[in-house]
Amino acid sequence: MFEGHDTTASGLTFILYCLTCHPEHQQICREEISQVLGSKNSVEWEDLSKIPYTTMCIKVSLRLYPLVPAVLRNSTKPITFFDGRTIPAGYVYCLHRNATVWENPNVFDPLRFLPENVSSRSPHAFVPFSAGPKNCIGQNFAMNEIKSATVLALQKYEFLEDPKWKPKLVPQVVLRSLNGIHIKIKPVQTSN
Repeated sequence: MFEGHDTTASGLTFILYCLTCHPEHQQICREEISQVLGSKNSVEWEDLSKIPYTTMCIKVSLRLYPLVPAVLRNSTKPITFFDGRTIPAGYVYCLHRNATVWENPNVFDPLRFLPENVSSRSPHAFVPFSAGPKNCIGQNFAMNEIKSATVLALQKYEFLEDPKWKPKLVPQVVLRSLNGIHIKIKPVQTSN
C-alpha cells in the first residue's frame, strides 16, 4: 500500500512544483496535452504514449527529486565504468545530481531524456525506481499514474510559483519538504 500511494503522491507533487518553477516547460506540456486530448476530459491508455515532452519533464523531476532518495542497498565504493565515468558511493539523490554523470546536474532540462541522449548514458545513471533484480515492480504503473494525473492537472490548471516559499527537502523513506510545497493554482483560460 505504501509504494502505491505515498511515492506516487511525492512524484506528482514534485513534477507540478518543477513545472511551476519552469513555466516555459509547463506551457509546452500543456500544448502537447491539448493537441493529444483535444476537448476530452479523460485520458485514455493510448494517450500516455503520445506525450513525450511531458514524459521527459516527469523524468527530469524524478531525477532531481527521486521518490525514494535512498534505498537500503547503496554503493559503498565508487563504481568506474569501462569508459572512465564513475558513479560515487552513496544514494539515488547523490547519483542523480552527480556532475560526472549529469552535465549541469541541478538544471531542469527535459531534453536529457531524448532517446539519443538516453542511449549514450549508463542505464544505471537514472534509477528513480531502483534498478536490477530488486527494482520496483510497480514502476510502469507509477509512471502512468503520474502521467495521467499530470495531464489532467495541466489540462485544467495553470501552476504559478510563490517565490517566497522554497521547499526544504528532507530525505525520509519518501522525499518530502519540511515546509510543504507552495504553489498558486488558477484555472486555465479556455477559448470557449
